[in-house]
Amino acid sequence: MIKAVNFLLPINLFKEHIHSQGRTMKNLKLKLIPTTLAFVTTLCLSSSFTAHAGPGLLEVNETKIGSYAKTKYPIVMTHGWLGWSRIGNETFNIDYWYQILPDLSRHGARVFAAQLSPAHTTEFRGEQLISQVEEVIAITGQKKVNLIGHSHGGPTVRYVAAVKPDYVASVTGVGGTFRGSMVADKIQNNEATRTIFNILGDYIIPPLIAYAQGRPDMPISFDASMKSLTETGSAAFNERFPTKALASSCTRLGNPIDNGIFYYSWTGVAQTTNLLDIDTILMQLGPLAYGNKDNDGMVGRCSTHIGRVIRDDYKLNHTDLANMMFGLKGLFAPDPISLYRQHANRLKLTGL
Repeated sequence: MIKAVNFLLPINLFKEHIHSQGRTMKNLKLKLIPTTLAFVTTLCLSSSFTAHAGPGLLEVNETKIGSYAKTKYPIVMTHGWLGWSRIGNETFNIDYWYQILPDLSRHGARVFAAQLSPAHTTEFRGEQLISQVEEVIAITGQKKVNLIGHSHGGPTVRYVAAVKPDYVASVTGVGGTFRGSMVADKIQNNEATRTIFNILGDYIIPPLIAYAQGRPDMPISFDASMKSLTETGSAAFNERFPTKALASSCTRLGNPIDNGIFYYSWTGVAQTTNLLDIDTILMQLGPLAYGNKDNDGMVGRCSTHIGRVIRDDYKLNHTDLANMMFGLKGLFAPDPISLYRQHANRLKLTGL
């Protein structure tokens, strides 16, 4: 049985907490409520109209049309916070990496999508990823993989590079939270928002994501995941697992190669990109938290830098970077699918 069965439970728990603390709804940061409702709406629609995917690693195989993206080592895509690999089946599905894996496969890549806990610590998700990397190595016969991580997937793949460097040819962060996200700090530092987000996280959103993937037993620790995503938690992680690829400050650049592993990153600095996209509401959290628009709606530009920075000013927001929400983006924004295809070619030309 999953926690999401009783949908009245979060409301009752929240009322009890407010009453016990002698607080009123006036103390709640109401700006955050529409964003959570938007996310729940999207997830509920996704879960209602798709079948459950099988558990574990996802490999996508398409008819080949060329070898432009044919890397030496297989590519393992790693989703971020509140992410998934695939909801649905081969006929009808919602992929986290919408149309990216099929495109890479058509152009010659051997590509997999990891399936990790939607909300847990970086280290816990990293250990999950190690198991799936070992599976990829066993399947392909290759000794290493190219890891690509979006959002919290960035530090997750970096953990693998830190503890199992022999498994990793390259690490690529896309909107990666390498220095954390101020959005997480703001939520964690306010008792009311922390409470309501923890209730949503423990009882609704991550359990629904796990259930929709056919994994209702997937471990979830929402508050721990939020701590990992804060700037404070990320700084502590970086101290435990240092790398020269991560610069000492935002005014410097990290090493493009560390311990034999190639590091790359890119990000965007847009928030509202398509009014038809429900994530438009969510992407207002970045400007609210940072007090500026030098972010992708969730993560500050500086936080995403690691190794060789391909570019950090794409007109894409945080979910656009993974082509989520069915690929909706700005009219003149670059095609995220082509960015991953070009990067696979970059890895190929580097001998990776």
